[in-house]
Amino acid sequence: MSIEVKVPVLPESVSDATIASWHKKAGDRVSRDENLVDLETDKVVLEVPSPVDGVLKEIKRQSGDTVTSDEIIAVIEEGAAPAADAKPETKPADKAEAKPEPKAADKPAAAAKPADNAELSPAGRRVAEQHGIDAKSVEGTGRRGQVTKEDLVRVVKGGGARPEERVPMTWPCAKRRVRRLPVPTASSSVS
Repeated sequence: MSIEVKVPVLPESVSDATIASWHKKAGDRVSRDENLVDLETDKVVLEVPSPVDGVLKEIKRQSGDTVTSDEIIAVIEEGAAPAADAKPETKPADKAEAKPEPKAADKPAAAAKPADNAELSPAGRRVAEQHGIDAKSVEGTGRRGQVTKEDLVRVVKGGGARPEERVPMTWPCAKRRVRRLPVPTASSSVS
């Protein structure tokens, strides 16, 4: 029986997610609750577990694709043995493995980019990758000097570092004169 793996329902403020990485390939054996894929949103990275034991029959969406809630991303053949599926797919699997090797050569360069941006939030990482910004070259205004999404957006808009604002210190009471009234005493109220 084929089971569809769907994107989980995303929070209300998140409209879509990006497939960050697959932990299994088509034809691999999977166990229930084993992590299949990581989905990255603007705010968090979600892990999508396998709903059943079986074999990952088909991957419908690849790494880097943008997906929405309840979209089908894979199909699992429940209770299937990987040896039965692997024999007919030996030749296509060899071709599939031959193609990712050049991609694997590209991945260290791509992996270096997130390594430079390791301290970024998913939203900050997305802005940095979309605009080709090296986060190390941006002065962070977050906690412990961390580069925030806002810092990166400011660089994209051409603002560079946040301008320093100097505000003159003024005392509001120094400009106005306080009029003091006499306080009535107990002896003054008797008369």
